[in-house]
Amino acid sequence: MRHNKKFNHLSRKKGHREALLSNMAISLIMHKRIFTTVAKAKALRVYAEPIITRCKKDDMQNRRLVFSYLQNKEAVKELFDVIADKVADRPGGYLRILKTRHRLGDNAEMCLIEFVDFNENMLEASSKKSKSTRRSRSKKSTAPVAEAAPAAEAPAAE
Repeated sequence: MRHNKKFNHLSRKKGHREALLSNMAISLIMHKRIFTTVAKAKALRVYAEPIITRCKKDDMQNRRLVFSYLQNKEAVKELFDVIADKVADRPGGYLRILKTRHRLGDNAEMCLIEFVDFNENMLEASSKKSKSTRRSRSKKSTAPVAEAAPAAEAPAAE
């Protein structure tokens, strides 16, 4: 019986699944975003977020535990040096999954999985939205209309 066995097996045996998730986590850490299928991205999020949480406390035990999952020195170094600084104040939810399109060959749902703190475009957009308010937009919209009216009358008077 399959009681309390809820994770996605991804149509692979245990060793193949662990190798797949480890390699995808290494690629995600090194490149900060990867394209993959939605099912693999959801499985990767479950696999990678506890590893990222470990990197917040930089000690030898956490480095050894993370290395046992990733088996890549460069990825562990990148995780503890670069990524740990960005996610230090975040309580969780380090990864974002954005659905993109369907793959042409087999119509599988594709997505982009990325670190939330490394997408500069979305961080700038969210900061701009939070700064502006409804009241300030209405004041700006009335000022140019008042200035444009006398300018339009001036050429008509000549």
